[in-house]
Amino acid sequence: MTDDRAAAAEVETGTTFDLSACVREPIHRLGGVQSYGSLVAIDGDRIVVASANAEAMLGAGPLIGAPVSHLLTGEQLETLLALVDADAGQAAMMPLEIPGRFDVTVHRSEGLLVLEFEPAGPAVNEFTAFYAPIRQALVRLQRATTVVEACQAAVREIKAITGYDRVVAYRFESFDGPGEVVAEEVAPEWEPWLGLWFPATDIPPQARRLYEHNWIRVIADVDDATAVLEPVTAEPLDLSLSVLRTVSPFHLEYLRNIGVTSSMSVSLLAHGRLWGLIACHGRDVKTLSPQLRAACEFFGVALSLHLAALRERDDSAGREQSRTVIVRLMERVAADLPTGWAAGPAGLERVMDCDAVAVRMNGETVVHGADPGPEAVAALAAAVPPLGAGELWHSDEVGSGTPDLAGALVLRLSNAGDSIMWLRKERTSRRRWAADPDTPVVLGPHGQRLTPRGSTAVFLATVRGRSLPWTATDLAMAGELGRGIMEIAVAYAREMVALNTELSRSNVDLDSFAHAAAHDLKEPLRGIANTAAFIAEDAADDLDPVTARRLTSIQRLATRMDELLNALLYYSRLGRTELRREPVNLRAAVEHALEVAGPRLESERVEIELPDPGAVLLADPVLFDEVLVNLLVNAAKYARVQGARRVAVGAEADALFVRDNGVGMPPHLREEAFQLFRRLHPKTNPGDGSGAGLAIVRRIVERHGGRVWAEETPGGGTTMWATFPGQERARQ
Repeated sequence: MTDDRAAAAEVETGTTFDLSACVREPIHRLGGVQSYGSLVAIDGDRIVVASANAEAMLGAGPLIGAPVSHLLTGEQLETLLALVDADAGQAAMMPLEIPGRFDVTVHRSEGLLVLEFEPAGPAVNEFTAFYAPIRQALVRLQRATTVVEACQAAVREIKAITGYDRVVAYRFESFDGPGEVVAEEVAPEWEPWLGLWFPATDIPPQARRLYEHNWIRVIADVDDATAVLEPVTAEPLDLSLSVLRTVSPFHLEYLRNIGVTSSMSVSLLAHGRLWGLIACHGRDVKTLSPQLRAACEFFGVALSLHLAALRERDDSAGREQSRTVIVRLMERVAADLPTGWAAGPAGLERVMDCDAVAVRMNGETVVHGADPGPEAVAALAAAVPPLGAGELWHSDEVGSGTPDLAGALVLRLSNAGDSIMWLRKERTSRRRWAADPDTPVVLGPHGQRLTPRGSTAVFLATVRGRSLPWTATDLAMAGELGRGIMEIAVAYAREMVALNTELSRSNVDLDSFAHAAAHDLKEPLRGIANTAAFIAEDAADDLDPVTARRLTSIQRLATRMDELLNALLYYSRLGRTELRREPVNLRAAVEHALEVAGPRLESERVEIELPDPGAVLLADPVLFDEVLVNLLVNAAKYARVQGARRVAVGAEADALFVRDNGVGMPPHLREEAFQLFRRLHPKTNPGDGSGAGLAIVRRIVERHGGRVWAEETPGGGTTMWATFPGQERARQ
């Protein structure tokens, strides 16, 4: 389509011709017809418009204002009215004698009955003349199995039927895009055009609309003297459906400058839009009879239908291939929806043709293919308009400023901005254009008018910053992928709701059980301990050494059991404790924790390194104190046997660390250390603690939305890490 970009492209190549004049030209209201025929328009029973050559061609006296009976009999007029009102398309034709023999094409325009007269040739049975060739041509056409084969068969048949010197088939890249010559039959002495591209500006928008309304357009002679319509008015009659409509001077100049005297164009439509053209060029004047035009028009309709079937077959094959890819992707996603793309977006690039695919999840972006760079992808993500989950957005001109990212098709996965983005580079000019790039469009052999503006410079300037357009199949496949993901997400969400409900109920039951068990078991345990003590006191003199040792063991085990129950009771209470988050000064918190843990560190001769005064974490102060006490006591328990013993406390971002140089933890046992009542060094520190300390630490940290883990300290020992998210709030 001719637009500001196209006009600027022409200027860039040195062209002085004003393309906008071509776009503004009302080619359906040029006020004349080709002079090999004549036109008469009737309003009611009066002739109100006639071409300047009508009186001489039809052998009639003055026509403007004359009654219809001056030209036609009542029977002829009645027949023409019946024909134009019949369901025979937009225009209809019949032979007529008035008294000479004419072929009359009839249609309505702006309330007028428009008759176009063409002198008829010798009386022959043209049905017999054209039926056999057209029938054979259609049979051969049906054998074509690809779009290019069908187009090649069509140009071969039309050249044989019409006798034009060149017949080519154009395929437009899009409804308003440039066109490529995909098939050609040409006289040996004429330059071949096969494989050439012509810019979109060669066929302006209003011309494309007329091609969509008329299957066929014939120009008999580029040097024809137009027969002007009379009377001449400011708003000439609309001749959109006219077969004789005169030709734009711009287009005539265009044809002259490529050495063409006569031409015919047959529209190839897809869903009512112009998909391509069969263009015929002759070196001599050529007038086609209405019957031959009708045969070519019929062939164009048949070819359009066949091409539509071939394209639908190819599109279906492409969609099925994409669906196979989508099914496999859905299996991957269904297996683990939250991290279904964690391995990267590999495979998504096979859903459609693209240069790269990017997946944006939880604010992180992973790119597979030709990565245009994080800045370009981030700018694209920011430029995408608001979309709901499952919605699509696409553009072949995203304005990223880099040729590595010119087009994008975005599928939104969530309202939080998670997306799949298929990316295309700026298109390249691997095309042969129908003019010398060094001599762009200024001078033709017939003057400073239009010549095919096919320079590479024009094309590149027109498409700079644009990718190949996204097709309907691309959008359909992205939509199917989106629907598949949404279905899995809905099913997953339902499953998660059910699991969370069940988990919540189980946690409540478990907490209640742990609390009840710990509380109810303490009473009989206390009785066991007391009974053992009473026996030892009452029968002290009568007990043999073995029995006394056994009673002591009962008391020791009862005490140990009481410690475990206390730990279990405290652990169960943590699940019901309400958090009271606030900024906690880490140094002050450590000093407070040393009131409890300090004596144990001193007894084990462990030196402590306090954190910097300014470190702050967001946590519940009481529970945070419990975390520090447990981690510090743990460092004392497992201090090294020889050498200086040290423990350091500090913070990095939102993470607390307690780093010791003690005996350390074997890597394969670090996760087990956080299990309830699990002690990794029972022989080193027998009877020391319940083994619930780290389990309590983990539960407190997870209640804060963080996580806790152990790492090896460089040089030996263990570093415990615990995160407390929300540091931005803590700094305010």
